Amino acid sequence: MSIASDKKKEVMNKHSRSDGDTGSPEVQIALLTENISALQSHFDEHKKDHHSRQGLIRMVNKRRKLLDYLKKKDLNKYSSLIKELNLRK
Repeated sequence: MSIASDKKKEVMNKHSRSDGDTGSPEVQIALLTENISALQSHFDEHKKDHHSRQGLIRMVNKRRKLLDYLKKKDLNKYSSLIKELNLRK
């Protein structure tokens, strides 16, 4: 399960620092959030798909690490990204 390329470009354009920015923590967190939400809806239909659930857990852990990094580097960007993506905290 991955997001469509047009949706991916839309998310990158919305959260990028400059044109062509794909590696900043904000973009990575936003892309992971999109993938996580797509997988969560997948599990509503496929409850016993444990292999994909393992991938979901990896994505959630990676997003958590990136959020911790962003919080340590720039608290303002962290708090605005949390509000924008409707993440808990």
